[in-house]
Amino acid sequence: MSKNKFGKQGWTPERIKDLSGKTYVITGTTSGTGFEAARILLSKGAKVVMLNRNPQKSEQAIKTLKDTLGNHIKVSNIKMDLAVQASVRKAAAEVLEKVSQIDALLCNAAIAQVPTRKLTVDHFESQLGVNHYGHFTLQGLLFPLIEKSKGRIVTVGSLGYNMGLKTIKFDDMNWDHDYTANDAYSQSKLAQIMSVYELQDRLNKAGNNNVKAYACHPGSSRTSLISTSGSFMMKMIFGLMKLSPLTQPAENGAYPQLMCATEKDLDQSAFYGPTGRSNWVGPVGAHPIEPHAKDKAVSKRLWEVSEKATGFKWNF
Repeated sequence: MSKNKFGKQGWTPERIKDLSGKTYVITGTTSGTGFEAARILLSKGAKVVMLNRNPQKSEQAIKTLKDTLGNHIKVSNIKMDLAVQASVRKAAAEVLEKVSQIDALLCNAAIAQVPTRKLTVDHFESQLGVNHYGHFTLQGLLFPLIEKSKGRIVTVGSLGYNMGLKTIKFDDMNWDHDYTANDAYSQSKLAQIMSVYELQDRLNKAGNNNVKAYACHPGSSRTSLISTSGSFMMKMIFGLMKLSPLTQPAENGAYPQLMCATEKDLDQSAFYGPTGRSNWVGPVGAHPIEPHAKDKAVSKRLWEVSEKATGFKWNF
């Protein structure tokens, strides 16, 4: 294992300088790592545009942030449901109307371990539809402004990419057969991560150096992710894990995406997250990623399938 370039403590938000004049767009900020990422960016003077599906929870999050940091902070919410492609398109149009630059888009929102197979309104398996297709379209729609801003796309993956099906099930992506919550979740997170490295390849091929794309994960963080969408058994298991040293606070879980959004001279080909025990907790930095997440033939095919499924063609 290579030495952490940020020293024994790993990367921490102390490294973030003043962010006045910078704008960050973040999905899923009403709780957990997304909320913490928004809070830390706002505390450094940045403007944050939150994309959430629940306006009431968003209002509460903004109130909490203003109570904590002061009324002067520049934070707003645009309603967006990643499960609905039309909602993603509408929200992206609103973002482009309201902001003049995007220094980083943080694709943080996710659903996990959905116990019974559900389809989105666009007829995608729910975890693939939200985690991958929703963000795929959002990234593509906001890409021109991110490019103009010489900004970044940060995808928050999960170690789940390596905990179930270790490829994309092209013959049955919606799990009409043999659905399991874990395999479907694993496929959705693998799809997200593969798309980061495929995007890098496509940008390189196009000679586009303006946009940087990064893949990271929060490790094992104490958030509401499993309790929101997981089965009773998963909630029980994670509830017990939260009491063990194998989990960390949500704030620490936000560090990898914050690092990818703000730190200079990061290697795009790396995978970022905690570097301690099983990469669940510990100092944040780069760590190895399994070869199946960079399978070129699969990632190329996935990109083409994703463009067709969403009806959105990226323009480099």
